[in-house]
Amino acid sequence: MKYIAIIVAGGKGSRMNHAVPKQFLELQGKPVLMHTLEAFANCALKPEIILVLNIHQHEFWEELCRKHEFRVAHQLVKGGAERFDSVKNGLKKIKGDGVVAIHDAVRPLVSPELIENAFRAAELEGNAITALQAVDSIRIQIEGQHATPLNRNEIFLVQTPQAFQLKQLKKAYLQPYRIDFTDDASVVEKAGYPIHLLPGERTNIKITYTEDLQLADWFLQTKKPAD
Repeated sequence: MKYIAIIVAGGKGSRMNHAVPKQFLELQGKPVLMHTLEAFANCALKPEIILVLNIHQHEFWEELCRKHEFRVAHQLVKGGAERFDSVKNGLKKIKGDGVVAIHDAVRPLVSPELIENAFRAAELEGNAITALQAVDSIRIQIEGQHATPLNRNEIFLVQTPQAFQLKQLKKAYLQPYRIDFTDDASVVEKAGYPIHLLPGERTNIKITYTEDLQLADWFLQTKKPAD
């Protein structure tokens, strides 16, 4: 079976008040994005890696790779106007059959084991969407109405990777873009496929705010072996 990873790196970092996009911010001595690619390179299934990046950032990324002597093999692809378009551009580079895992570039702490689990589950079920069951009390607030509680046992917080059999994913991405396509699972579901959840990881955080970068740094420090 052929395994492919599409890493989507389109964030601008606007919520972190940084001029540098968050995927390029330094974490433990190297850009966040390099940690992400290394996690996939360390997966036992050795997936091919496609990195989808804004065309205006390609040269900057290549300079970073030279500076850090980054050797993880990957194919660089031009990003699109929306995440939907970026994934579509990545899919165009894949020939034949296989299983594809799509992952946010700014989730650098994903474990190689979770990546492998997602590939394996999608191979069996058609797709596998990593998610965590909610632990906090949850309420929904509709404008003009009182907040009402939801059953947290039925609420799951979706992560990436999201893995799919390639035929399923390519068919789903023939659809025109919709504003309610918030992730790949929503695209595939709209195409008529049932979605299968896979337990995610608490440490698989998304770098969105400055505090997330600090938390990721702490997680990586705790994983280092003692001297």
